[in-house]
Amino acid sequence: MNPDTLAEALLAVLAPIAEERRPGEPFELAASDIVLDRPRNREHGDWASNIAMRLAKPFGTNPRELAQQIADGLAKVDGIESAEVAGPGFINIRLDAAAAGALAKVIVDAGVAYGRNDTQAGKSINIEFVSANPTGPLHIGHTRWAALGDAIARVLAASGATVAREYYINDAGVQMERFAKSVLAAVKGEPTPEGGYAGSYIADLAARVIEARPDLLDLEAEEQVVVARELAYGFQLDEQKQSLSKFNVDFDVWFSERTLHAKGADGTSFVDQAVDRLREQGHVFDDEGAVWVRTTDFGDDKDRVIRRSNGEYTYFAADAAYYLNKGDRGFEYKLYLLGADHHGYVHRLKAIAGAAGEDPEKNVEVLIGQLVSVGGARLSKRAGNIIEMDDLREWLGTDALRYSLERSPADSPLALDPELLQKRTNDNPVFYVQYAHARTHNVARNAADSGVDRSEFAPETLTHETESALLGALQEFPRMVAFAAEVREPHRVARYLEELAGLYHRWYDNCRVIPQGDDPIETVHRTRLWLNDAAGQVLRNGLDLLGVSAPERM
Repeated sequence: MNPDTLAEALLAVLAPIAEERRPGEPFELAASDIVLDRPRNREHGDWASNIAMRLAKPFGTNPRELAQQIADGLAKVDGIESAEVAGPGFINIRLDAAAAGALAKVIVDAGVAYGRNDTQAGKSINIEFVSANPTGPLHIGHTRWAALGDAIARVLAASGATVAREYYINDAGVQMERFAKSVLAAVKGEPTPEGGYAGSYIADLAARVIEARPDLLDLEAEEQVVVARELAYGFQLDEQKQSLSKFNVDFDVWFSERTLHAKGADGTSFVDQAVDRLREQGHVFDDEGAVWVRTTDFGDDKDRVIRRSNGEYTYFAADAAYYLNKGDRGFEYKLYLLGADHHGYVHRLKAIAGAAGEDPEKNVEVLIGQLVSVGGARLSKRAGNIIEMDDLREWLGTDALRYSLERSPADSPLALDPELLQKRTNDNPVFYVQYAHARTHNVARNAADSGVDRSEFAPETLTHETESALLGALQEFPRMVAFAAEVREPHRVARYLEELAGLYHRWYDNCRVIPQGDDPIETVHRTRLWLNDAAGQVLRNGLDLLGVSAPERM
């Protein structure tokens, strides 16, 4: 019996009580409205509900009296061993062993589908993250967003949403010209221009550029800049894509900022059209030759210029065009993951949503991440002033790095301990979880060698207290995935896996899958193999949501 079926059982018990206490009045409570929690003290049962305290007043009674009436009804339900009233009106529910243990087979039969749910079904969500300038290598800040953005996308997809991972390529603006001139200076053996980009990676790009275009310096000066820019841009962007792919992060959309400014067949750009569309919504006004958007109507601290009096568009114009373009592509919900220095974008993006006729509190969501540091990390030899993603990955490993970046909330500063992350001990959280998974496979291999298989399944034999605790945690996985998706917090998956790993290790220490010595193989051994494999499946499913591998041997 899982939480959903238990909620349905509670609803069935409540319906006649509602009719008795409020005859003729509609009873509109749904199973999804019934909250079930795991008691911290396992001696209090498998589940607890406060439903009696919620309904006592409208039912015209006191909470304990209603709770007792509900508990009496639950005690008659198949699969429930007992229901007791505690405190001011809590109901503690204990499942019988067969009902609780049946979950092991459900999980094994479901396989990779266990944990998936439909709580986000029907939602089309665009997640934009990383979005670095294509003018240098990805660094430690991008690494945190790469891990978190991809994990958020995974839990949302597992909860039924249609998700697109999107990378906004900042390939328009003055930084691209500075980049081109820096590469060109390196080609010519000249010093880095003022405000340009330094580092040996620029020299590497210059070498690749001149190899691709040996005639570069024979071109006119302006054309040299254009050719150097386009070639170096392509090389650097490709390097960023490779860095992300090696980190198990792949984007569905790579969106070029240039496309927003490109003129179409009608002579207008997406930016031109965006201004017209916002004007149609009634939030654009002209003042002193400039075009403004009245963003203060939607909580912004000041109105924003979208086109200056000289006819040039501001960055705000590109932001608006990009937001509208996402909606045109069918994305109702837009989720942005931005760095700690981008707090000003929050009101700006919400103002754009409001000016576009959407709900700023519904259609756009902005997550602001905090800084991350790694003790002992060296600055990039190529870039000189950053810690590169590739260096971190090669040093700490993809699994350790991803897991560590994902097990803390995005809005908390994070300091990683490289010495800990490289340990093969239980102090290292990712090792602890991965080792639990590897142990489930080791148990299964040893069971096969000893003749223990899954030819029998008798859930009523799973009566040890560690089995009850392990099954209780396994039951929670689908609800935990759904909640992580709802609040955009994949660290909840990581923390859950650590708890599950601990419960599995304790079960392993107390319950044998393989009989001792010459003892015969019994039904309980075969049933425990189901439970072992169920635990391994959930650990594997959870690690996959984090983009972390689940090794079978360690």
